[in-house]
Amino acid sequence: MSENDMFDGVRVIELAQWVFVPVAGALLADWGADVIRIEHPDGDPYRALSSQGIGADSGGINLGVALANRGKRSLALDLKKDAGREVLYRLLETADVFLTNVRPDALARLGLGADELRERFPGLVYARGHGYGVRGPDANLAGYDASAFFARGGVADALTPPERDYPISQRGAMGDRNAGMALAFGISGALLKKSRTGKGSVVDVSLLASAMWTLSSDMLTVLQGQEIPRPGDRAQSPNPLTATYKTADDRFIQLMFLQGDRYWPDFCRVLGRDDLILDARFRDIKARAANSAACVAELDAEFGRRTFAQCKQLLGQLDAPWAPVQSVDELLDDPQVVANGYIGEVDPGDGSPVYRLPAVPVQYNEQGPALRRAPELGEHTELVLMELGLEWAEIEQLQKDGVVP
Repeated sequence: MSENDMFDGVRVIELAQWVFVPVAGALLADWGADVIRIEHPDGDPYRALSSQGIGADSGGINLGVALANRGKRSLALDLKKDAGREVLYRLLETADVFLTNVRPDALARLGLGADELRERFPGLVYARGHGYGVRGPDANLAGYDASAFFARGGVADALTPPERDYPISQRGAMGDRNAGMALAFGISGALLKKSRTGKGSVVDVSLLASAMWTLSSDMLTVLQGQEIPRPGDRAQSPNPLTATYKTADDRFIQLMFLQGDRYWPDFCRVLGRDDLILDARFRDIKARAANSAACVAELDAEFGRRTFAQCKQLLGQLDAPWAPVQSVDELLDDPQVVANGYIGEVDPGDGSPVYRLPAVPVQYNEQGPALRRAPELGEHTELVLMELGLEWAEIEQLQKDGVVP
């Protein structure tokens, strides 16, 4: 056991597909939980999406599946059969958490609703992720991150420039992974309560609520009856020191000098423009706001005559908040990413090449978890059944009946 295996001894039974809820299970597995993933013998449909260009393969590894399911064990089980549900009940007798994204109506048909399982297993943490919440007219509506989080949750509208004819497209599983972090947090809290009281809880996280939390600043604006400001002309910015500027080689630098008066003099000196310090138009934040267009024009000229590298070198002399606008591929070699281990390596352990995955953002004792590979479909079926005490004759009968492969 590693000193960072915070969930060592915790068993999670995961009945989920796609990304959102499996990501929550992967995060718990990262930190030592025994996550047993139940899949239909046909497998999670997400396994097949590499053929559509999602989770592109690398050396035979479906990286999308690997990211969402690393560190777990896989049990292939047909829960539509009575014998399959009996196996699940035996598993739940050993479990701390039941984790699912199956829709409420389907869970009820299987006898796996929250009320049924909590009555049978009072100490069970029943955690579910869904598109729109468990109450209301759309509780049973299918919800993916592009629909429930990005579209209905207001994110697409908030991020789309007004001049576009159509909303911008979401990056892959952006809402899923944000909501997955929230669900893992909720489970952690329920496990803490269980450790103190012995009682389980129901944990709910929806993609819709996660989107609203992500847009909290905009939500606060509309809750006060105000109109959300839209991205507009940079020359009209109330603070030109919180804008993006283009360099001579068509790259961008993001300034974030919220305390503009604190940084303005040193910033001007770094640029070699001491004259701007004394310029009455820019002497303080109110003056710069009143003369925003002139200030932006001055800074556009300064950034525009320097390359990206030169701008980074100059701004590196300031103890101030700014950042280069980077592409995703540049993150791979970002010295901060490398120094902090924000990308981890996975050794499949079978002689195939090591591959890399984004690590969980949380670190304990300044260390991230050792990443483990995702299981093949049904890889641990026989092992898990034997751990439950089933004899070979019973396992063979389950195979004969099509309950397990």
